[in-house]
Formats: sequence, structure tokens, C-alpha cells
Amino acid sequence: MDFKLNKNEKLCSRTAVNLLFDEGKSLMAFPLRAAYRLRPQGEHPVQFLISIPKKRIRKAVNRVTLRRRVREAYRLNRHELLMPSLTQSGQGVDIAFVYLDGSPAPYSVIQEKVNSLLTRIAQAATEGQPQQVDNNPMP
Repeated sequence: MDFKLNKNEKLCSRTAVNLLFDEGKSLMAFPLRAAYRLRPQGEHPVQFLISIPKKRIRKAVNRVTLRRRVREAYRLNRHELLMPSLTQSGQGVDIAFVYLDGSPAPYSVIQEKVNSLLTRIAQAATEGQPQQVDNNPMP
């Protein structure tokens, strides 16, 4: 298994990012939110981006640390949690991880939440129906 993260796995295209946030679905696992959009599988089955808002985490050192933690958790778990269901269903996915908390979380918490999000995205890919999950339902 290749655990490398290549440049082609980064979601860089402005149009792809706009489509992701306009047409994509959203999942929550506090302190992370994942926006994802299933698409026909192209050259790259998964492309992702990580956003740590400056409004919530003021110090650049903490933003970089959180970005590294999310990237590492994704890198180590994508092959076993996400890739089998994508290859089985013949789909690709664009994912954006957005950090929501105002203070940095430890790596163990981030890894647990990234695993939860990847599992739920994989379930949505195998079902063929993207699932919409909202942890804060309005009465």
C-alpha cells in the first residue's frame, strides 16, 4: 500500500471547489466538518482540501499544526476506509475538511473524527445515494 500524498490528490481547481461547496453534501464530526461531492471517477479517485479558518484559530503556528494533523489522519486511513468503496462503486469524490473549533484538538481526536467522516462518505458512495447528516436538527 502506498501511503504517499501526491500533488494530484490536492483539490486546487477553483471551479471544482465552487462545485463542491455549491452542490456537495455536508457531514459533521465536531471539531471537523466535511463537505463532499461524488462524481464520476476520473484520473484521480479522491481529491481533498483542508481549511483551518483564521477567524477561529488566530495563530499561524496552530493553523499549520492542525492542517498537518488532519492531513496525516487522512493519509493513513484513506486506503482502508474510503478507497475500496469508491473503486467498487466506480465513483470519485472531492472532499473539503473544515475545522470548526476555536482551540487546537489533539491528534487522537482528529484521527477519530476523520475516520468517522471517511466511513460515512464511503457508505454514501456505496449506497449511491449521498447521505445528508446534520448533528443539529432544527425543531
